[in-house]
Amino acid sequence: MRRTVSCRGAARVAAAALLCAVSACDLAPDYQPPHYVLPDSYTGTAPFTVARPGEADAHAAWWTGFGDPTLDRLETLATANNPSLQAIAEQYTQARDLAAEARADLFPQFSAGGTTSESKRSAGRPFPGTSNGGNIAALNQIQASASWEPDFWSRIRNQTRTQKRLAQASAADLASARLSLQSELAQDYIALRGVETEMAVYRQSIQFYENAVRITTLRLQGLIASGLDVARAQSQLSAAQALLTDAEANRGILVHAIAVLVGADPITFQLPTGSVDDLRVAAVPAQVPSALLQRRPDIAAAERRMAAANSAIGISRAAFYPDISISALGGFQDTGFSLASLPNSIWSIGASAVLPLFEGGLRRAELQRAWSQYAQQRDQYRATILQAFREVQDGLLQSTQLATETRQQQNAVQAAEKAQDITLRLYTGGLTNYLDALVAQVTALSARIALVEVQTRQLQARVSLAAALGGGWSAASLPTEDAVLPFNPIAPLTGHDREPRPDGTGEPSAPRPGG
Repeated sequence: MRRTVSCRGAARVAAAALLCAVSACDLAPDYQPPHYVLPDSYTGTAPFTVARPGEADAHAAWWTGFGDPTLDRLETLATANNPSLQAIAEQYTQARDLAAEARADLFPQFSAGGTTSESKRSAGRPFPGTSNGGNIAALNQIQASASWEPDFWSRIRNQTRTQKRLAQASAADLASARLSLQSELAQDYIALRGVETEMAVYRQSIQFYENAVRITTLRLQGLIASGLDVARAQSQLSAAQALLTDAEANRGILVHAIAVLVGADPITFQLPTGSVDDLRVAAVPAQVPSALLQRRPDIAAAERRMAAANSAIGISRAAFYPDISISALGGFQDTGFSLASLPNSIWSIGASAVLPLFEGGLRRAELQRAWSQYAQQRDQYRATILQAFREVQDGLLQSTQLATETRQQQNAVQAAEKAQDITLRLYTGGLTNYLDALVAQVTALSARIALVEVQTRQLQARVSLAAALGGGWSAASLPTEDAVLPFNPIAPLTGHDREPRPDGTGEPSAPRPGG
């Protein structure tokens, strides 16, 4: 009875091994993306509302919410012309080609070739009588060969799957870089408008201070004021002029930065002046935090890298099993040109199998490293999610608080300007000293500049919030694993495969992911 059971067990093991070989066992662990941080019922901070999957995506051109046609035009130029973004797009193209290279090992490899040669042996060679042939001989040969490695352990499939998922991560990286570029451009543009608004404030203050200098000079000439008042007024005027000069320099630097972002020459690039008041405060998008995992391209990239690391475990596991390959060669060989003759045919068929027996723990170390790399990617995925929710919460907090601070600062400006006008009139009437007027002037200028800074920060906070929410990108924009492959391996070579242009660039070899 024991012998029967053992025979049956051995038969089952043999049958399982045969079935595994025929069906190509996948040794990678079953992959399920982990769920971190966020329960399904989480609603977050207002104005977030609970939404259902399948709702329309947010508008990708989120910057249009600021209502500035110049900003809209600059964003379009940056997306199309920024060289750094184009370089990252080439990285995605290369990742797609790496996936195609890995897939190529799944197919049989065919080759054909031919040789022709004529050679002469030396008449002074040792033992010349040992050969009955002449000293001159020709050899002509044509042959074709084929080789194939059956993927019994899914090593090649997992290599292909790994590269596909890394290509998907590269596509998400491209979307992240595009969103970062758009956000940086919007931040710089808003900062530019803020500096130009400050310049307008300084010019208005300079006019007020020039009037104060005239008043103090007249009072000095009338012997009803001291030279100290004139000196104080002149010092305040010069300080405001210096601040204006500094703001003009800052404007030039920001214009140059914007020029680089849109791929233009900073020397010739120009922008019309404007004001931060011309920008509309974009509405806070009413999205759910639970949809953030599908909105952020950096989260998608981290998840795809984690999936790629999972496939790499299958590659390391397959290294413990034999590598099997099949090859065949056939052709004709002759000393003349009578190649198409059956007696002159050559052929060989063979198969090989290599099984690792002992390599000092090499494959075990590789497998352990693959598991550690997966754990590393899993932790980085979780860290990316936590950082994403932090950025969203920071953006919401800043948007709410800065809106309140703007209203408060507007009240401070009104009070400071009123005090400035009153003290100057009192000083002109001789009812107070110029020090009171000077303090009021400094307070008013500081309040007006502080208001501009708060308005600028409020607009920039909306930019940061839009970027934290993914900028309208969604996981639906990410290409599938099969879609990242750049071409069909049995399709003929076409213009789809590009060569560099004379200027060193090239047209995209494949559509790039949108969003």
